[in-house]
Amino acid sequence: IAVEWYRRAADQGSANAQHSLGECYYDGQGVEQNYNLAVEWYRRSADQGHANAQYSLGYSYSIGKGVEQNYEIAVEWYRRAADQGSANAQHSLGECYHDGQGVEQNYNLAVEWYRRAADQGDADAQYSLGFCYHYGLGVEQNYEIAVEWYRHAADQDNAKGQCGLGNCYSNGHGVEQNYDLAVEWYRRAADQGNAIAQFKLGLCYSNGQGVEQSYEVAVEWYRR
Repeated sequence: IAVEWYRRAADQGSANAQHSLGECYYDGQGVEQNYNLAVEWYRRSADQGHANAQYSLGYSYSIGKGVEQNYEIAVEWYRRAADQGSANAQHSLGECYHDGQGVEQNYNLAVEWYRRAADQGDADAQYSLGFCYHYGLGVEQNYEIAVEWYRHAADQDNAKGQCGLGNCYSNGHGVEQNYDLAVEWYRRAADQGNAIAQFKLGLCYSNGQGVEQSYEVAVEWYRR
């Protein structure tokens, strides 16, 4: 029923409805999944300046669903949405600069866009900004600031942020080394399916750090 109303409004030019209809086709909700039609409706909405649709269209180009993969065009649409304040687009644009996809690699610009999104509370961007501070990419290396951003992300249940925080406790980066807390954060991320955290948790059991040594439990986590 929702799809019917979205379609009526979309046909009358509603950018919100066009984007929502695109999402329905992308996710296969109420209609048969169809990435080509999703992109078609994203584009109609994006051409009207709808920021979320511009982000969705950029993402479609980035992963090549419904269109041929093209990082340069993805960047164009991310930038339009990012300039309107879309945190998702700002983070994605930062990733493009970080990885050199569709633009020349530039860690300084990656950090700039990560920060804009992170300041809006975007958990993925908070993790990415923490990562840059942790490893000195585009900013001066600072473990304490890395921990702050990891924690912001982790507190929002972001698995990468939780794993990053676990690494900091395990290595004593920006915090006092504490294997018990490392295990706690690794476990939270591992329970969400984060493969790196599952491996790190396995190491903790293998080495008896923060938990009683158990090769059997270690193998369980490695196997996941």
